[in-house]
Amino acid sequence: MMMELKRCSGILMPISSLPGGYGIGSLGAPARRFVDFLARAGQSVWQILPVGPTGYADSPYQSCSAFAGNPYFIDLDLLAKEGLLQRKDYAFLQWGAHKTRVDYGTLYERRFPVLRKAYANFLKRRPVPGYETPYPDDWYRFQFLSADWLPDYCLYMAIKEENGMTDWQQWPRALRRRDPAALAKFRAEHAEEIEFWAFLQYEFDRQWRALHEYAANKGISIMGDIPIYVAPDSADAWAGTDLFETDAEGRPRRVAGCPPDYFAEDGQLWGNPLYDWDYHKRTGYAWWIGRVRHALSIYDILRIDHFRGFDTYWAIPAGDPTARNGRWEQGPGMDLFRALHEAMGDLPIVAEDLGEMFPSVRQLLKESGFPGMKVLQFAFTGQDSVDLPHNYPRNCVAYPGTHDNNTLAGWFAEEVGPAGRRQAIDYFALTEQEGYLRGLLRGVLASPAALAVIPLADWLEAPAEARMNTPGKAQGNWQWRAEEKALTPALAKEIRALTARYFRTDPRASATKKD
Repeated sequence: MMMELKRCSGILMPISSLPGGYGIGSLGAPARRFVDFLARAGQSVWQILPVGPTGYADSPYQSCSAFAGNPYFIDLDLLAKEGLLQRKDYAFLQWGAHKTRVDYGTLYERRFPVLRKAYANFLKRRPVPGYETPYPDDWYRFQFLSADWLPDYCLYMAIKEENGMTDWQQWPRALRRRDPAALAKFRAEHAEEIEFWAFLQYEFDRQWRALHEYAANKGISIMGDIPIYVAPDSADAWAGTDLFETDAEGRPRRVAGCPPDYFAEDGQLWGNPLYDWDYHKRTGYAWWIGRVRHALSIYDILRIDHFRGFDTYWAIPAGDPTARNGRWEQGPGMDLFRALHEAMGDLPIVAEDLGEMFPSVRQLLKESGFPGMKVLQFAFTGQDSVDLPHNYPRNCVAYPGTHDNNTLAGWFAEEVGPAGRRQAIDYFALTEQEGYLRGLLRGVLASPAALAVIPLADWLEAPAEARMNTPGKAQGNWQWRAEEKALTPALAKEIRALTARYFRTDPRASATKKD
């Protein structure tokens, strides 16, 4: 069931961090320009973060849906090209104080009124000339292919809007507990609002698939990302309480997180509901098969966050203020991945296998055959670390740092410490003439790892202010954006030359192949 990676390289760049107007990166021209940049730079992979609607603390890992796309990523210029908007509807709006930071509060206030205007114009097109049905055929095709999740998601969002966007646990009991009569009444009274949320997903899907095709034609594979867990305030948790450890009212009995570690001395209290793995086993892991099938319909490669949770996971009593009192529980292990393999064949999955690793987690990774991850910033401890490049296996993905790490510049200046800095300089024979940061990137690219992925912020040698996320910090994350002027032909030429030196440049070929 393993994926075989050819030797290649890529860049980690969240959609939200793309340059361009209107407050956040989008699926239109900004994304296509970045694909062009990747191709010029000789890259084979574009790694992104989860594309779902952002939730608590603006995190893409706390989305209100495991299946939906983020409406903020819908490109307004493409809607205007469709005739659903005019530039005067949105071009004059201020989307935030800084071009290099996403202002999620301003986006929430201003983006949805513009999107509602696009939906109103969409409704005016009924009936569509030449069609026997009120909408284009691809509208019905999208709804048919999304039938497993779209109705619940749209209903959830409409009820949430009606209730002041409060957590579903605060809704009136009949709606919270999904009383059939109450839901039927709500659907009848809010049909247009429910359809608005379907319209947003339809437009996201159209724009995403056009971008995906554009990237494929340029030889770029997209590596997507899904969190292992769903958010507590999500359509998935509301509509699928049987999937999780919940009480009679649908409230989680225990929640997810991880124990104290390198990132957080109190551990990380994520608060996600934990899966009822016995239920999933009894149903043949049908929900997981649907989730992974959906993800692999929009991505070429799928990174699963917190892979170790499939072996053993940290279960914290609901209501605890920290993650310290959790306990390890047994996950589904290979039983899940055998079910996925039986349903879908070989799986192009990358396992995020960072954090505290038991021998059983390493055995699960080995048995699955999935590539794991190595992070250079974890390497310089004075010991012969598994994160030092000479120890990398071929079947892995190497990074200088991930979205949870400081930028390489910030780490080297502020975190590594004098002894670690000296070890790094000696290990890579770094010189001031080349530049220490470029030397570190050279080390990642030269490693045996089949795939090397460099965050764009590290190619730009951006300081700590460009860090995407600080685990355990509730606010101020996920905001960094690149500037258009940074993506220069000179940078693309430099990246191509350095990746070619280590035989990673093959921009016309796919990054994966089946065994």
